[in-house]
Amino acid sequence: MASETLEERAVALLQQLIRHNTVNPPGNERALQEELAEPFRAAGFEVTLVGKTPERPNLVARLKGHEPGPVLGLLSHVDTVLADASEWSRDPWSGDLVDGEVWGRGAQDMKSQTAAEAAAALVLAESGWRPARGDLLFISVVDEEVGGMDGAIWICENHPDLVRCDYLLNEGAGTVIPHGDERLYGVCTAEKGVFRFSLTTHGRAGHASMPNVADNALPKLAPLLEAFATRRPSHDITEAPEALMKALGADGLEALRELSPVLAAFAEPMISVTFAPTMVSASEAFNVIPATATLKVDTRVPPGHGKETTEKRLREVLGDLLDSDGVELTFLEEVVGNGSPVETPLMEAIKNWVGTEDDGGRVIPTMLPAYTDSRTWRDAFPECVAYGFFPQREMTLLEMWPLVHGKDERIKAADVGFAARAYTAIAEELLG
Repeated sequence: MASETLEERAVALLQQLIRHNTVNPPGNERALQEELAEPFRAAGFEVTLVGKTPERPNLVARLKGHEPGPVLGLLSHVDTVLADASEWSRDPWSGDLVDGEVWGRGAQDMKSQTAAEAAAALVLAESGWRPARGDLLFISVVDEEVGGMDGAIWICENHPDLVRCDYLLNEGAGTVIPHGDERLYGVCTAEKGVFRFSLTTHGRAGHASMPNVADNALPKLAPLLEAFATRRPSHDITEAPEALMKALGADGLEALRELSPVLAAFAEPMISVTFAPTMVSASEAFNVIPATATLKVDTRVPPGHGKETTEKRLREVLGDLLDSDGVELTFLEEVVGNGSPVETPLMEAIKNWVGTEDDGGRVIPTMLPAYTDSRTWRDAFPECVAYGFFPQREMTLLEMWPLVHGKDERIKAADVGFAARAYTAIAEELLG
């Protein structure tokens, strides 16, 4: 099929997907998944709908090859975050195509990738193509926006043989980053871990009208907040950001900052533990001086590093404050980040496609400061090379990012087709 037809197919699928309100919670993904499954059955895929609950099935469609070989998985999630229609210029579930843009919740995160992956897989199968070796796997999961317990985590734990992959493409990078005369396409090869914690200070309760006879725990948080605002921990550089800076010709963050402040700001969270104070709680009554006050800190840690690194970097930031006046540290969540090797056949296939599609384009490895369902596949299948790659060149990263989880979310229709062409070419190269 012509590339224009592939783009039209992908855009129509995206509009169809957006018109299903799958805000999570509650999700309600069944109707969407059943509708999406039909063309896969018709195209010759082995289709499975399976979930922790009947209302929220995950969709897996397998196109078997002629000979044994690698399995390429095209992964996405179909739940979305909330949208307040009163804040939008258009109905968030309209799927309107206006001036070359598709509007609606999920247009960026990430029904667009679902549509592009589905269109690529379907058009290949409908043309009569079958992998010469290995299988092509389309995987559409639920529940990613609130952690994946009904989606990625559940299906990898309960049906591993159904979703086991050698290569996996998911969300996480790919929107073009302007860099001089070049256009940089990021490939997310790793994701940071999460080590959230609380810091609690202690005092003595009392009546708010007599503060001098109590010991208010709340002001004791002030030095901790000041330290988080003004101090930074040492760096923990791992493979992905090291490869990124090397690809950009920068010997470290300061050199990158001189080369491009925008790229340096993009790279800095990749190379260190980050501490973001987000919540404070103390007295539950206006007229009661609190005996305890608690600060919650969202902490992201480079892949492969865990609690030991987190505590080490926390002590660098807080110093003696961590031991002063009865400050109590409690870890609330501990998830070690992970990554995949940078140099792989999947990376080569991506580079080959970008080289064919965009003379001014170059592929660079990146790390996601947050996390996606890719980490679940890497945990479940250590041999799996999982990358985040959804290429967009009509919108830059700086234009796209504010739309994710924001109002007036939309995507260029041309970019949906652009991504569909990528998945088609990568599947043909890896599977023959």
